[in-house]
Amino acid sequence: MIIRIVIFLVINFAALGLGGFFTGKAVGADWYLNLNKAPWTPPGWVFGAAWTLIMVCFSVYMAYLWNSVEATKMLLILFTVQWILNVAWNPAFFYFHQTVLGLIIIVALTMLVIYLLFHYWPVLQYKSLLIAPYVIWLIIATSLNAYIVLKN
Repeated sequence: MIIRIVIFLVINFAALGLGGFFTGKAVGADWYLNLNKAPWTPPGWVFGAAWTLIMVCFSVYMAYLWNSVEATKMLLILFTVQWILNVAWNPAFFYFHQTVLGLIIIVALTMLVIYLLFHYWPVLQYKSLLIAPYVIWLIIATSLNAYIVLKN
């Protein structure tokens, strides 16, 4: 179990690293600073703390789930699509300044993670709550992205 958790931690934090590559200086750039952002936009440090907690919890969730399902091929496909969407949002939004595309990506990611929560709930039951921080954060992030699309 520990080995699976470590594997998922490495894969998930690699996604954050790739995303951070595209986000890096963009948060302090004129384009982002001049956007009309939602009043509930948290301070910058919250994003790093939130994503760290999310990826730790999600890695443990995936390790438990991997050991609990027979259809690991389907789980791998869902996880891979989640990973790609997670990574793809950063360049779409911050690098290419495509806020609508970012919104489409984050809505798809949110729907996929909610699907994981409910589809695999019968398998993991209360251990499924490990994915709750991811769902909650994605709902907040989707609202932040939607606000930017609507107000800019």
